[in-house]
Amino acid sequence: MRRHVVICAGESSGDALGAGLVRELAILEPEVRYSGMGGAQMRDAGVETLIDVEELAVVGLVDVLVNYPRLRRLFRRMGTHLESDRPDLLVLVDYVEFNLRLAAHARRLGIPVLFYVSPQLWAWRSGRIRRIQQCVDAMAVLFPFETEIYERAGVPVRYVGNPLVDRVQEPTVPLAERIAVAEDERVVGLLPGSRSGELKRHWPLLLETARRMHAEDPSLRFAVALAPGVDSSRLDALAPRDGLPISFVSGEEGAHALMAGADLLLIASGTATLEAGLLQAPMLVFYRMGGFSHAVFSRLVRLENIALVNIVAGERLVPEYLQRQANPERLASDALDLLRHPERLGVMRESLASIRERLGDGGADRRIAEMARELLNEGRLSDY
Repeated sequence: MRRHVVICAGESSGDALGAGLVRELAILEPEVRYSGMGGAQMRDAGVETLIDVEELAVVGLVDVLVNYPRLRRLFRRMGTHLESDRPDLLVLVDYVEFNLRLAAHARRLGIPVLFYVSPQLWAWRSGRIRRIQQCVDAMAVLFPFETEIYERAGVPVRYVGNPLVDRVQEPTVPLAERIAVAEDERVVGLLPGSRSGELKRHWPLLLETARRMHAEDPSLRFAVALAPGVDSSRLDALAPRDGLPISFVSGEEGAHALMAGADLLLIASGTATLEAGLLQAPMLVFYRMGGFSHAVFSRLVRLENIALVNIVAGERLVPEYLQRQANPERLASDALDLLRHPERLGVMRESLASIRERLGDGGADRRIAEMARELLNEGRLSDY
């Protein structure tokens, strides 16, 4: 009987990570079959997805509470799948709260668990390490400083590096060819995020910011990177463009072309800031969450910076705007100020060169696949 791996990702960034793991593991272990929850990239890699990431896309405590009945049904569906199929390995990619519950369920069933992408224990809710000790057989981390946390707790851990180092390269088709940018035009990239709550809060904010910028400088044009599962009509339903000169790019290649080719990005905090950093893209990073969620997080989170690109750098290389600071007046004013001083944009580009150096040499997909292979064949990591 073919061995079976269940792999579960809860959002588009995890979908990409899961797909990379499956492609590499399929080379090492060709006879393994895959099922679980994910998106288009995991399906393309050969995973039978019982649940699509679109069904799981929530952010913030209020969103979670509102969607709790639906999330509970989806959890039961995955739990039943584990019970009926009894896979040889469960791989959980990020999406921490849902996946840690699934890990506990798998532990009760005697299924080995590999957790890929550490929750940010160094930022908030460090007590989750106890849950991880109880139900995770091995942890794969993206940043070298995270290994010490798990070693101290006795959790088998391995630093695999960050897959973005391999995935994020200069685009083969530049932005100017994708959206026909004239030589005298400057482009501002708009990246509102991918989850429903993010789009509702961020898209109107970005549109109003763009309107203010365009009123000050009519030569500016704007381009939006559409996340997987998001199209322009969905954004128009949230807030109309009203004649603003906005183009759209889609797919990973399109997003990277925008990051590499825009003069400046207005980008929601998340994995995309690291991608932009790897392409040395000048950016303003913003984020808005629901008021209740922010009140809770502000008491729990202990971070000087919220943007991954700044966290990895260990210093604030790019400006951040959180909650009330993320308003159209301030974003438009600061963005226009940067655009009027190209030397400052140049300094920001140069400072972002450190991001690729800090994220290592690449090869993360193969290393995480090797971890999965060890757990499949040996039931544990060879160095533990």
